Amino acid sequence: MHIEDLAALIQDDVFVPVRIDAAGGVDILLKIEGLNPAGSIKFKTALAMIADMERSGRLKPGATVVESSSGNLGLALSIVCRALGYGFVCVSDPNISPATRDMIEATGGRMEPVTETDENGGYLGTRLRRIAALLDRHSGWVWTNQYGNPAAKWAHHRWTGPAVRRRVDRPDFLFVGVGTAGTAMGCAEYFRINAPDTRVIGVDSVGSVTFGQTPGRRYLPGLGASQQPPLFEATMLDEQVIVPETETVTACWRFRRRHGFLIGASTGTVLAGIARHAAAGAIPPGATVVALSPDLGDRYAATLYDAAWIGSRYADLPPDIAEALAA
Repeated sequence: MHIEDLAALIQDDVFVPVRIDAAGGVDILLKIEGLNPAGSIKFKTALAMIADMERSGRLKPGATVVESSSGNLGLALSIVCRALGYGFVCVSDPNISPATRDMIEATGGRMEPVTETDENGGYLGTRLRRIAALLDRHSGWVWTNQYGNPAAKWAHHRWTGPAVRRRVDRPDFLFVGVGTAGTAMGCAEYFRINAPDTRVIGVDSVGSVTFGQTPGRRYLPGLGASQQPPLFEATMLDEQVIVPETETVTACWRFRRRHGFLIGASTGTVLAGIARHAAAGAIPPGATVVALSPDLGDRYAATLYDAAWIGSRYADLPPDIAEALAA
């Protein structure tokens, strides 16, 4: 199998109309990325990085790829590497969902877990130090480095941005979650060139340092970082929105109640970010709003959608969510 064969499997044209209950209601188009192979937008990131490393000669036949991931990219790389004949090692942490961890192992990847937090209370610094140690120990291993690899941006300049414009030529707003920053920066670069009037809004979690905020404990994988990703450029975003994890949980559970299927935490954070932006009066009536949904929620049944797990970590949830947890 070749990169082109895998790229043909990308599902880039699924959009769902969603109404956000804020400021009288905001109608958006939610771009569903969870139908891609590996179940997330990170399938495109994995393809772009591996293709770039093959073209440059850095990735030799039979080599082993190593990457730091709290879930989605790890699974995407595990599948892509298996299909192309490479080994894969995923350096992860306790925030990875058990289902994603099991899927990485089932598709041939090897888990390399870390358990100690870094100086900012997260795991990214610890994971990166583990990668450095592994590269020192194994001369034939190659790090894709999603945090600083321009190919991680190019994936969304090549695929995601154009897919949005095939559906809505010039949206007024595009809301994108900012984790490792590749998706957000790639989309922002694409829209700056091709639809400069579109306002690209970055959304991140409270406790993440990416937007210059104070570091703090985070339980949900996907968005957020305990070190600012090298790819991140604040000037590429028109605005930034910070969302507490309680609002992410609320958005996910309300989405399930209204629409019947599960969304991932990153998607819930983006939807909560739109609600915050609308409540602040920053989205005019009738604006065309598109948001990226990086993954669905099937792999979070034991965490994000488990009442005991949520109840042990979050207080002060809205009454409707507290009632749903107690049901």
